[in-house]
Amino acid sequence: MVKPTYNLPDQDADDGTAIAHWLRSIQAHYSEEESARIAEACQAMAECHGDRHVDTGETHVRHAVSTADILLGLRMDDETLIAALLNGCLARGDITEAQLGERFGPGIARMVGDLARIGQIASIDAVIAEKDQPQHEENLRRLLLGIAEDVRVVLVVLAERVHLMRAIKDLEPGRRTKLARDTQRVYAPLANRLGIWQIKWELEDLTLRYLQPGEYKRIAKLLSERRGEREQYIAGVIQTLREKFAEAKIEAEITGRPKHIFSIWKKMQRKGVDIAEIFDLRAVRIMVHTVADCYAALGVVHGLWKHIPKEFDDYIATPKGNMYRSLHTAVIGPEDKSLEVQIRTYDMHRHAEYGVAAHWAYKEAKGHDAEFQRRVVWMRNWLELKNESDNVANVMERFKAELEPVHIYVLTPQSKVVELPKGSTPLDFAYAIHSEVGNRCRGARVNDRIVPLNYRLNSGDMVEILTQKNAAPSRDWLSPHHGYLTTARARNRVRQWFKQQSFDQHLQNGRTALEREIARLGIVEKPHPDELAPRFNFKRGEDMLAAIGRGDLAVGLVARKVGEPKAEEAKAKEPAPKPRAPARHRASPTGDVVVEGVDDLMTHMAQCCKPVPHDPIVGFVTRGRGVSIHRKSCNNVRHLPPEEAERLIDVRWADQPAETTYPVDLLVIASDRKGLLRDVTSIFSDDDVDVLGVNTHSERSTDTASMRFTIEVRDMRQVARLTGKLQQLPEVLSVRRSL
Repeated sequence: MVKPTYNLPDQDADDGTAIAHWLRSIQAHYSEEESARIAEACQAMAECHGDRHVDTGETHVRHAVSTADILLGLRMDDETLIAALLNGCLARGDITEAQLGERFGPGIARMVGDLARIGQIASIDAVIAEKDQPQHEENLRRLLLGIAEDVRVVLVVLAERVHLMRAIKDLEPGRRTKLARDTQRVYAPLANRLGIWQIKWELEDLTLRYLQPGEYKRIAKLLSERRGEREQYIAGVIQTLREKFAEAKIEAEITGRPKHIFSIWKKMQRKGVDIAEIFDLRAVRIMVHTVADCYAALGVVHGLWKHIPKEFDDYIATPKGNMYRSLHTAVIGPEDKSLEVQIRTYDMHRHAEYGVAAHWAYKEAKGHDAEFQRRVVWMRNWLELKNESDNVANVMERFKAELEPVHIYVLTPQSKVVELPKGSTPLDFAYAIHSEVGNRCRGARVNDRIVPLNYRLNSGDMVEILTQKNAAPSRDWLSPHHGYLTTARARNRVRQWFKQQSFDQHLQNGRTALEREIARLGIVEKPHPDELAPRFNFKRGEDMLAAIGRGDLAVGLVARKVGEPKAEEAKAKEPAPKPRAPARHRASPTGDVVVEGVDDLMTHMAQCCKPVPHDPIVGFVTRGRGVSIHRKSCNNVRHLPPEEAERLIDVRWADQPAETTYPVDLLVIASDRKGLLRDVTSIFSDDDVDVLGVNTHSERSTDTASMRFTIEVRDMRQVARLTGKLQQLPEVLSVRRSL
């Protein structure tokens, strides 16, 4: 059974007597100045709460002092105790956060403010579907850590929960069960992650006591000894091991604890065994410097006590999947009682506590993101270091940058926790709830206050979206300058809405365009659009036709697919072959341009800028290869040294056959998306342009694609026409000739 003890007099004593008794008990742990500040906080608390009572029946003053006394047992600094004593004062409105800052300092005022925000959230009952409950509980844990700028705030919350669980014995059963279930699902796992074992154990034992009273009492009875006696047993084992290790010249740090009742019950449930088959009711952990010392320590343990068969695991030679490494063994220890022993190096221990092998990371629900784990590791490091520094503020400042979150956690009016990137707005929140909520959003209320839609949300905010039935998104929402949207999900939903608004019109335009193109190609039998849709990665024919109408899909490409199955049959029905068009030919080395004042001089097109008819051009007299023709805007020509510039000569285009083609490089920059290359090449295909080469590159950091095409064109008019069509494609950012 859990037997809590306080540095407080009996419940019959009044609040003033209880405070005076407690203040005398803390003087050995704090300086005279610190004790005076704590006493001042007690006075302020008494003035604030008077004789008000909490749900458990005790006065608010006694409740606050009991919470501070638990923190005293954790050896917390005076500021943490003061924050615990003043918790709840802001809720009454008799004092403000600014006034607290003037009286006790801004750090304590911020902690009390965070506690007030957490208290408001904890008092709200969320309506969550059963299937969503695990994720909600996980988000609630993250919310508690997200609100707390100071890790000590979380410790106050946990200490208050411990005292509350100790005092709910006489509460109405339904209320008691709800508090116990919340404790089991949210607060005990939070204490586990922070490594505050004594709080974790007690919270778990108390929840089992109220949720499974029969099982709790049965296990407590089966243990047949008190917790204190088991702790004395562990202390005796540690002393024996220290003496033996000293004889063997093994440097080791030995810690131990008796297994608490909840852990025993959980293991019995998991393994389906009785308590007699649980060998780690008492356990010690041995930490050494090297792997060799691990096995040497194991030899000492097995030399002292008899090993229990099949209860040895070598996770050093064969690590677990999460790279957890340690030696586990079970022996018959003193008084013929079973004893579990874990042996590991300090590095293995750090990995187990703070790395991917951390206990909570594989024993609790999966899916913890790296950023959240980083914050937990920071808090655990702070708890480790807090006793090594005389100035808590210095330790906080040392890790301040590491505590900066990248996510925030806000609440719906139904108290559902929603995770968003830091910097998110009410519009981002609306689209995270549902696309229709975002599309119909016309305003937002945060913490019962109307705010603009580009307001930056903070963890713990209660957000309510104001909607109108006929409201619609604004194109201003997509502008990064206005700051309405920060998440990619929300931006994509807005773009999708604008695409869908003209669906009927696009559908009709697409159907008309396809029918016209099919008629032009002379295709008599045409399949249903639903039969064609899968060829272009559409589920429905209407979606394909709408894509044609929007310009997302080239109508010529679809029409040619329609004609492909009947191509041979159509060819057989033709009365006579149509006369072939004159074959196109590439520009020849001579005759394309005229060199002023010179006849029959060999010329060739420069590959650096690839000029085409109607481009302003200039000639460059090469050594042994005639005249190289460049565009006047070519970088190679513009940056010629003075002595080379003298070799430039005037040239002009000569009359050329209509079907002469010239190579041109086009650079297309677009947002990377599925089907982008297909859409671009269909533009070239529709214009009967030959593609000589393609080079594409996707930049994941910016989600853009760069595509360089070498194509054959007849003149600049064709280049301009192709450029215009390419710029009309969805997500295309720019199209230009590559020099």
